[in-house]
Amino acid sequence: MKITVLAGGISPERDVSLCSASLISNALLKKGHEVAFVDVYVGIPKDTALETLFVKKESGKTFSYSIPETEPDLEKLIADNGGRRDLIGPGVLEICKLSDAVFLGCHGGMGENGRLQAVLDCINVPYTGSGYIGCALAMDKVLSKNLFVGNGIPTPDWIIFDPKKDSVEEVRAKIGLPCAVKPTGCGSSCGVSLVHNESEWENAIKYSTKYENICLIEKMISGREFSIGILDGKALPIIEIRPKQGFYDYKNKYQADATEEICPAPLSPEKTKEAQDMALSVHHMLGLGNYSRVDFILSDKDDKFYCLEANNLPGMTPNSLLPQEARAVGISYEDLCERLVLSASVKIESSEIDSLPKDKA
Repeated sequence: MKITVLAGGISPERDVSLCSASLISNALLKKGHEVAFVDVYVGIPKDTALETLFVKKESGKTFSYSIPETEPDLEKLIADNGGRRDLIGPGVLEICKLSDAVFLGCHGGMGENGRLQAVLDCINVPYTGSGYIGCALAMDKVLSKNLFVGNGIPTPDWIIFDPKKDSVEEVRAKIGLPCAVKPTGCGSSCGVSLVHNESEWENAIKYSTKYENICLIEKMISGREFSIGILDGKALPIIEIRPKQGFYDYKNKYQADATEEICPAPLSPEKTKEAQDMALSVHHMLGLGNYSRVDFILSDKDDKFYCLEANNLPGMTPNSLLPQEARAVGISYEDLCERLVLSASVKIESSEIDSLPKDKA
């Protein structure tokens, strides 16, 4: 197959995307596919022969990218590209049309909120992952949490906070401290802070509003953190996340040896089934496609799982959570990448998800 792997963009998760997409590209090359690696924002230089961008295994070419400790300077990126703020760069849609499928490696922003998926639908290009509606629901934390509550899925209490109108006194009265402060539509813990007292409040609001004007203020649940991948209608083994310092923030997610990740997680069979069933319910409720990842906290106080969020485009480095869980059931990273891109040839509407054949791995 000819596969375009889309990466980058101008989301705060740009570096995560470039790393994931580089390794996805290498995996697909190993499986014998022709791969074009394209930064969806930067695009393709004018007068480039698009066919020449498809690399074959025989070329010996590989891709690599390391994630820095801090989020990217997006304004510098825009300035370096002549101030252009169009989300899709020149030549990107043209090379997508030449492809048998597009592997979406664009974490955050339009890569996960449904806009890129809608554009590809409009030009009839098959792509990996969920459709635009499921992406929009999962990426917007307020929409998804409202759906959780309406469908009986426990989730930490929250309020929407507008720094121009609201005060910390309201947060103290409605949510209390400690709490989590986060943007409503970012991933990879970009803009997320834990606030234990009012001295940390100002910096937390400043960090969150770097990305969005309003914040989601969420009651902090003390407990163990877990993540559960969904692949082809089946819950994968659970992984437990134990940061060595602090919480599972941007640095602890992507820097080597910052976090201990245990798969399968040390849970009883009963608690394992409870969490996996809940993850499947969230996946179907949001109308997600053939893969996702759902994150939970198991409360120290009441031994209940609380759903934090669903990820419609989870990280895809070999050491990311979903690939680790797939490996636990015998699916190699290369096979996982190929499995996802082969499924892109048939886009699945949310109403059809329940009729999918189950994984027999």
